[in-house]
Formats: sequence, structure tokens, C-alpha cells
Amino acid sequence: MQCDIGCEKTRIENFIRQAIWSAGAEGVVVGVSGGIDSAVVTALASGSLGSDRVSAFFLPSATTPPADEEDVRRLCQDLSIDLQVIPIDGIIDAYRRMDGFVEEPSLVGNLMARTRMAILYYQANLSNRLVIGTSNRTEYLIGYCTKWGDNAADLQPILHLSKQDVYLLGEELRIPGTIMKKVPSAGLWEGQSDEKELGITYPVLDATLALLEENGWKAEGEIQERVLEMVKRSVHKRMPAFSLAGSSPRCE
Repeated sequence: MQCDIGCEKTRIENFIRQAIWSAGAEGVVVGVSGGIDSAVVTALASGSLGSDRVSAFFLPSATTPPADEEDVRRLCQDLSIDLQVIPIDGIIDAYRRMDGFVEEPSLVGNLMARTRMAILYYQANLSNRLVIGTSNRTEYLIGYCTKWGDNAADLQPILHLSKQDVYLLGEELRIPGTIMKKVPSAGLWEGQSDEKELGITYPVLDATLALLEENGWKAEGEIQERVLEMVKRSVHKRMPAFSLAGSSPRCE
């Protein structure tokens, strides 16, 4: 983090305010999941724009833990933000009627992430608002996100922060303890947790990414090699779509 927590909070809130002003938007739309990242972004948006310019949406599925909705409702109540709850099970069930549909957790999880983002963009278009993203730098670098799902947004205010920095900011923003202490999970299938799926804890992951960056992205040791491979495999998630645009015409 480039400055202390209080300074960083102010810097991000100014960034959000500037992004909304330059776009001529009325405010932001945010998907609130019950996790630390979306809670921090929601609090920052409220502090920057005022609660009336933040539209929060909780988009649960059958695999969403009940405690997540309780945490989301408490967060939005504390911030005086209006919350809409829109279950997505009916939409996912419609996908299941496609010929050849495969009921595989990661495939269905990606459908859920992209469905949620489609709803958020509809709501943003409806009210002349921007979709504010909740991705952190740790997950962005290793590609732990769904392309055109949770990594899609008009502005990403915490994309420069590691997971550990997000927790520090959460303390500064007084995010409810139940959210701060919760095991990180995308909730895309029952019993899913981020660290279990990744096979590495966030503190170790953050430290490893920092060492790799300091060393010019040259790996030393098994853990660094594994994390570097995650970074390499997910480059396409951080780049524009592959295309021939901008290349010289070539006819033979």
C-alpha cells in the first residue's frame, strides 16, 4: 500500500468520485456477496458518493449460505443503502434446459458469475449508473475470477490492493466482524472456499506474489513456481481479446 490506511481510503474515495463525475453517471451499482471485498467496496462507494447514490444487489443461488444474506442486510443497513435481493436460480434452471448441458460445479459457477454481472449491468443501464467492481490485486494476478463475470466492471477501486490490504481497509471502514472473520468463498458450490480451491492461503499467496514481483517474476522454489504458473496461465483474463486489429493488412 502506497500510504497509510486513512490516506488510502481517501485516495480511493476520490477515485470513485472522479470516475462517476467524468462519466456523467448518477452513481454506482454493486453486487454485494457477503464477503470482504464487496463489503469494502460498498463502504468506500457510500463514503465517496453518499448512500443514496449506491444501489446494492444481493443475487443468491441455491448454493449461497444463508449467513451471507444476513451479513449483506446488516452491512447495507449500517450504511443506509437500499438493497435489492434477486435470486438467480430460475435463470440458471433455464440454462439447464439447453441440449448437452453438463452439471459440473465450475461450469455452473461461471454461469452464475456471468448471470450476476448481466443483472448488474441491466440495473446500471436502467438508472444511468456505473458497475463498480470488487476484484482485488491478488485474485486478479492469478486469474481467480470469471472472465466477463466478477472481473467485469466500469471501475475497479481495489484492484491495486492485495487481499491482506483489503482486510486492513476493512478494519478502517469498520466492516462487521462476521464478514471480516468469514472464510473467503465465492459461494459457487456447496462447501467451496477460495483457499481450499487454490491450495494455498491468502497470506502465503500475497507474500509469494510480492517476492516474485521484486525478483522480476523469476521463480525460486516450488511455491513461487506454482504461483507464477497461475499468473502465466491467466494472462488472457487481464488482456483485451486476441484480434488482428491494428496489424498491417496482409494479402498474398
